Amino acid sequence: MLRRSPPDQEGKASLPQQETDIGIYRPSTFEGLGVTTSWWGARQIAFDYPAPLASIALPLTSAVGFTLTSDVDALQDLPHYAASAMDGWSVSGSGPWLLVPHAPRQGGITELKEGQAVAVFTGGLIPKGATAVLREESGQVLEGAASVRHLSLRPEAKLGETLPGSHIRPAGEESHAGEVLIPAGTVLTPAHVALAAAAGHNELQVQNKPTVDFVLTGSELSTSGRPGPGQFRDTIGPALGSIIPQLGGIPKGQLHIGDSYDDWLSALSGSADGRNSDVTITTGGTSRSATDHLRTAITDLGGNLLIDGIAMRPGHPAVLAELPGGRLVVGLPGNPLAAMVALITLAEPLLAALANKPFRPTDLVASGKDLDPFPDQTRLVPCSLVQKQAMPTSYTGPGMMRGLAQADGLMVVPPNGIRAGGLVPVLLLPWTSTQIQ
Repeated sequence: MLRRSPPDQEGKASLPQQETDIGIYRPSTFEGLGVTTSWWGARQIAFDYPAPLASIALPLTSAVGFTLTSDVDALQDLPHYAASAMDGWSVSGSGPWLLVPHAPRQGGITELKEGQAVAVFTGGLIPKGATAVLREESGQVLEGAASVRHLSLRPEAKLGETLPGSHIRPAGEESHAGEVLIPAGTVLTPAHVALAAAAGHNELQVQNKPTVDFVLTGSELSTSGRPGPGQFRDTIGPALGSIIPQLGGIPKGQLHIGDSYDDWLSALSGSADGRNSDVTITTGGTSRSATDHLRTAITDLGGNLLIDGIAMRPGHPAVLAELPGGRLVVGLPGNPLAAMVALITLAEPLLAALANKPFRPTDLVASGKDLDPFPDQTRLVPCSLVQKQAMPTSYTGPGMMRGLAQADGLMVVPPNGIRAGGLVPVLLLPWTSTQIQ
């Protein structure tokens, strides 16, 4: 996987300043790797480090939801032949007509002569020499001698029923060969795929999406039902499969492991299940106790720590690393809210960069409450948006999910705090439908 080189300070676009009523909070620009990083710097590093994945050709059946990297042109006129718009008869002239069992072929070309008609169905080829299509409900067939049949208009047929061109879809009516039907940059829908098929395509060139697998750790982790004493329920695992597509990735399998060093080493090396994803997201093991082996395993596998801790609460032990071969690792803390905040902080910009999507900025919103200073730490506070104000939700401890479930976004509270009415950066949650006006 190709990487962008970390830019120097002069070549780096500085992060936006966030203005509040307590002055200008200036987030740091691109920071040194391997040190505790600001929240602003961590998001920018996660976005700036990887280069976008290469585009790929996908069959039409797999292309919905991907972004086109090349225009889709009409490979031929659409439709590529004059076609009937109705069930009925192709007719030549004003009638009545001699009904032929099939259109004769003259010099290899299907052709009607003046005064002839032949049955046709919707979408059927219009023979050469046909001047119109007579709708089935407007014509009547009369049997003559020697099984000769004639077609004529019904008395109640509308005037102009067989004027030249009536009920014929001319070749190229929808598009001509070479015309751009779907421009590059379009996120493909089922309708786009159907149009591409009509235009003659079997596959489309699209921006590849990063694949993501998960390593969920903890011998006390319970994956179903009510956890017993000393156990806790896995809260992140059930959500990851739905969050990752919202962030631009493709979720793969989940692997549950214990807390031992060997478990970590096997899981990160991929030897446990032969994984070959672009990104591995882990939970737990990011603290620095004797039972936390993420960093050691990464180092022993020859990997590099790109972000080793973030100056934020919750989620400060989060890690971003690269393993030999290019696989990226996002290490989330074990506490549920801390893990979710770290996921949005690191995985969102990382996956956006790999999928060639834009960096998602924060918005400035008036704080609905005083929030105390927290020296040297950016606090990420779940909030709801009420009457153009950001109101902190309740139940926002690092192990709680109730407050996040009620939230529209995260208030990015600077170390010097914020007063009610002051402007505070807010990052909307990836799954919220709320808009900041």
